[in-house]
Amino acid sequence: MCGIAGFITAPANPIELTTITKKMVDMIAHRGPDDNGVWVDENCQIALGHQRLSILDLSSAGHQPMHSACNRFVMVFNGEIYNHLEIRDKLQSTSHQLLDWQGHSDTETLLAAFVNWGIEKTLKACVGMFSIALWDRQENVLTLVRDRMGEKPLYYGWQGNTFMFASELKALKVHPDFNGEIDRQSLSLLLSFNYIPAPNSIYRGISKLPSGTFLQIPINNYQLPVNATPYWSLGEVAKKGQSQLFSGSDNQALSLLENCLGDAVEGQQLSDVPLGAFLSGGIDSSLVVSMMQTRSTQKVKTFTIGFDESQYNEAKHAKAVATHLGTEHSELYISPNDALDVIPKLPWLYDEPFADSSQIATFLVAKLARNHVKVALSGDGGDELFGGYNRHIWSRSIRNKTDWMPKSIRHGIGSVIASIPSSSWDRINNISDSLLPSQYRTVHAGEKMHKVADLLAVDNDLDLYHGLVSQWPNPSEVVIGENFIDRMKAIVPNKKNFADIEHQMMFMDAMTYLPDDILCKVDRAAMGVSLETRVPLLDHRVVDLAWKLPLHMKIRNGQGKWLLRELLFKHVPQKLVDRPKQGFGLPVASWLRGPLREWVEELIDESRLKKEGYFHPKPIRIAWNEHLQGKNRQNQLWGVLMFQAWLEENL
Repeated sequence: MCGIAGFITAPANPIELTTITKKMVDMIAHRGPDDNGVWVDENCQIALGHQRLSILDLSSAGHQPMHSACNRFVMVFNGEIYNHLEIRDKLQSTSHQLLDWQGHSDTETLLAAFVNWGIEKTLKACVGMFSIALWDRQENVLTLVRDRMGEKPLYYGWQGNTFMFASELKALKVHPDFNGEIDRQSLSLLLSFNYIPAPNSIYRGISKLPSGTFLQIPINNYQLPVNATPYWSLGEVAKKGQSQLFSGSDNQALSLLENCLGDAVEGQQLSDVPLGAFLSGGIDSSLVVSMMQTRSTQKVKTFTIGFDESQYNEAKHAKAVATHLGTEHSELYISPNDALDVIPKLPWLYDEPFADSSQIATFLVAKLARNHVKVALSGDGGDELFGGYNRHIWSRSIRNKTDWMPKSIRHGIGSVIASIPSSSWDRINNISDSLLPSQYRTVHAGEKMHKVADLLAVDNDLDLYHGLVSQWPNPSEVVIGENFIDRMKAIVPNKKNFADIEHQMMFMDAMTYLPDDILCKVDRAAMGVSLETRVPLLDHRVVDLAWKLPLHMKIRNGQGKWLLRELLFKHVPQKLVDRPKQGFGLPVASWLRGPLREWVEELIDESRLKKEGYFHPKPIRIAWNEHLQGKNRQNQLWGVLMFQAWLEENL
């Protein structure tokens, strides 16, 4: 795992360009503190920079920027190619001459493949996660690439006469041509979803390269608009999978998943440095760890953090799973002050406003793991592929129970639900939960009931999805000078792609929430402490299999991730993991009313908001007052607060 940066510009002094590039990679040194390098071409128009976190081939043979053996290509690369040794074997078997390998890094393998196979064939052959910048010295073309599911970040764009790119925005911001005008439509997207979906970024003129695409910029026309070219499409994979559904038995499906995920886990244990895994004690992380342990001759190192607040604490469950599997387990109980101390770091870590509050806990567990290992596997991706979120299960019920009602009646019912404070719904739920088996209990009931109230007037699947995930339903009421255009509808078109609404919800999550929230959260938190993270459930072969499975193998008897659960239960007793989904959260709602109250008041002071000119103060102050009175407005407020804290850092 590394950090990359570079730019194309008008011919200039090579010493000046080298200095600029060095400043850019210095800003992302945390992504790769082991080594760095800069290369500027002889025509002084393109510069490439790299910060290296040494994982495979720790020697100088892995240094970047790296040249191909024929000297045609120069590359900087962030990520891992798990099957690169297989690619080497294929290259050797098809080559007319013996390839002279200088080391055993996957970077060298990639370059040889690009030389022999070209761009698309190489990318389609790779199993891994990556962002790549490849300069073709023969054709004078720069190629930027991002992996299939969006595990590794890559920003790019034109600023003045310069085309620039980097793993993180902070590298772009030190370039003298960087402008940094805030994009108010992106700010609206942030308030809707608490993240900014690709291809948008907080800055006008700077984009995120979409997952599964590559972009080519010829140096003679580098200022012209270019379109990303897909080499892999989740939409096509999902469409094809659902049109050719697996028709075998449950046991056959279980065997297929075990083999496929097992291969992914085994491949992702490739490392020349210590490796471990995050373990929350939930379904996905427990499954990844169990499969790691069955494929390892040594005890797998596992990590979790705990909290004294019982409703947020999963450490005891993780410890039980670790004990059963026999891992070398480390846990650290975090005080509120430990968590609160992370908040001032968030604007720097996430580079653009990002408002998933579980980012705090993610950073803390990454920091714990980095004390012991350099690589950690995670269980992310299971929810999006196998129907693990409540919205995947609720969506059909909402449709069935509301479609027959006139709109006015739905509005009325919603108003009644919303009029009851979240705290009252929580008390009602606590009483009912005491009468129910554990698997049917619900956490954060008040917040979820208020979400239901917001959904009762939606008319199509896309609007239903937006209603389920949106925080501020109409950001135009909050963002000054912005007539909100929902760019999410361009990313995920409003058409029925699947026979069932559950798969429609999963697809939209995998296209947006997964890369732009979940994977972004993990990448920035882990790389902030120089830790590489890997995600076996997002191996594209697992993704292919997941989309071939019928719905009843994902959601059964009102419970998601059925097939993942069945596979896990072969390794871990059901009683250790079968409980309500908690997520990786913290008691942020109560902190906002308590130790963070002064911080909140300062950031959303009415006169300050008016002076800065981005937000209308009134709706924000209303939400804040409602929160103080017990109505949970945490998610709405957190998006505003993360922008305000980011703005303060970047003024």
